[in-house]
Amino acid sequence: MSRSRKTALWIVGIVLALLAVVGVCFAVFYAVLDNEPTVKDNSVLVLNVGGSMPDYVPEDPMNRWLGRDERSLSNTLLQLRKAKADKRVGAVLLDFDLVTSGWGKASELRDAITDFRASGKPVYAYMEFGANKEYYIATACDRIYVAPIGELAIVGLAADVMSYGGALDKLGVKMDVYQIGKYKTAPEEYTRKQMSDANKEVLNSVLEEFYARMVSTIAEARHKSDTEVRAAIDSAPLRADEAKRLGLIDDAKYRDEVEGELKKRLGYKDSDKLNMVSEGEYRRVSAESLHVNEGERVAVIYASGAIMSGRSTGGGVFGEQMIGSDTLAKAIKDAADDKSVKAIILRVDSPGGTSFASDIIWHAVENAKAKKPVVVSMGDVAASGGYYISVGASKLVAEPATITGSIGVFAGKPVMKGFYDWIGVNDEYVTRGKYAAMYRETEPFTDDERAKFKQMLDDFYWKDFLPKVADARKKDVKDVDAIAQGRVWTGTQAKERGLVDEFGGMDRAVEIAKQLANIPADKGVRRVVFPAPRTLLDQLLGTGSDEATVQAREQSAAINALPEDVRRSLSYLSLFEHVRRGEMMAMMPFDLRIK
Repeated sequence: MSRSRKTALWIVGIVLALLAVVGVCFAVFYAVLDNEPTVKDNSVLVLNVGGSMPDYVPEDPMNRWLGRDERSLSNTLLQLRKAKADKRVGAVLLDFDLVTSGWGKASELRDAITDFRASGKPVYAYMEFGANKEYYIATACDRIYVAPIGELAIVGLAADVMSYGGALDKLGVKMDVYQIGKYKTAPEEYTRKQMSDANKEVLNSVLEEFYARMVSTIAEARHKSDTEVRAAIDSAPLRADEAKRLGLIDDAKYRDEVEGELKKRLGYKDSDKLNMVSEGEYRRVSAESLHVNEGERVAVIYASGAIMSGRSTGGGVFGEQMIGSDTLAKAIKDAADDKSVKAIILRVDSPGGTSFASDIIWHAVENAKAKKPVVVSMGDVAASGGYYISVGASKLVAEPATITGSIGVFAGKPVMKGFYDWIGVNDEYVTRGKYAAMYRETEPFTDDERAKFKQMLDDFYWKDFLPKVADARKKDVKDVDAIAQGRVWTGTQAKERGLVDEFGGMDRAVEIAKQLANIPADKGVRRVVFPAPRTLLDQLLGTGSDEATVQAREQSAAINALPEDVRRSLSYLSLFEHVRRGEMMAMMPFDLRIK
């Protein structure tokens, strides 16, 4: 054997040995990091409430060790279910930060707090600053505390819609689009300089219901009249002492003083130290050890983000998740083919996306439903394409504050000639075929092209979208069209119109799935996520799922420095390529944020 070959073999051997050592170290780390903590009797579980509350973030000991945020709505709800069953936990303290999720998730968390209180254990809320959503959630607690220097900014609701028509005019870009439905106004974001009357009509309808619900919820929780609550909102922001005087909070106290109140409530002596367990520690207490996640297997599949063809992505540089039709359809098929899975929960939190990708997922749901129950749980939004992928399920469950409906379609293309002229670019086409240059960027549609284009969209709306909704909801196509037209509905409005079946969140969807799968009500179930999440170790070693690799969650400093509105707009750039090609889009008519 030559000397160079021996050297190469030694190098390979050393590399393999190092990989083995690394693997062992990781295994040891996992064993150490994932061991269950000691929870003392009469402990207080401290949960952090805030941020965007994504539906699901995989739990991974290595992520905890690296300090990555694993907070998600599903995780928080699981901790509450565990604490309800855990005799060692005597109370829960909620530490509030700014909540940036939608109202659907806020309602679901509030319901979970109410359910926890049925155990007889108290829940205390503490905040330094409380705006609409934070306070709305906190009203489900036994007691609400605000720091003495803090503020209660329940100033009412505002919907924020951005229009980019003026900016595109300055750039010489025109959008040549066609929309079906009076309220399918999504293109207006890029064609107008201000909201249309149709947009304003829908927004006012949604705001009116959300505001009335917020007022009545606060009034009931704080034993006030609606008139008193509306007056308090109109006088906000309120200092902590003012909020206390109005009976909106229980006291103005610092965090250590709140802990002192909990000691009294739980029967501690003044000299005793309050036993507290953090959210991060409590996550390491297995649900199975508390008999919370045991029984027949129910698959849970998360569909979060805009819908596109191909594989799902985990966030990318702009932090937005995207639903890939290949990934989701395979997950649904795998769950349907798994004989140990008795039912499927499809959790949808999506404003829609491309019609082609939505239809692939709808088809997967149809096939799965023929084998076992499929129940959709709607989060903040399940609209347009998000409703399309949901409608074929056995049952649709939504929160009253869920945004859904938006049954309609639009498509178009950007006309870039003005911009190209401005920057000195010449773009010419040489074609064969009548419609070969239909999607050229330099010219608007010709009359023939526009007629052809409209026919494609009309066919999808009248021959695909409406009939599928009508068949699933047992309605006439004309009746569906009357409540479609791209109109956005709240969960309450959708239920009144027969677009969803019941109110509730993920827990209610599980109860319905149990009923449909003939699982006794007093029996528990084991929720199993499909596809199986990849751990950080899987990613580093290239093992685990064959699906798309998880994108980096951390945003660069430059991206973080951009205004939130700009980041949200840029996050949908990947969908712009589909619009440019003229693909039909089943998207909400606006990026709705109610603050």
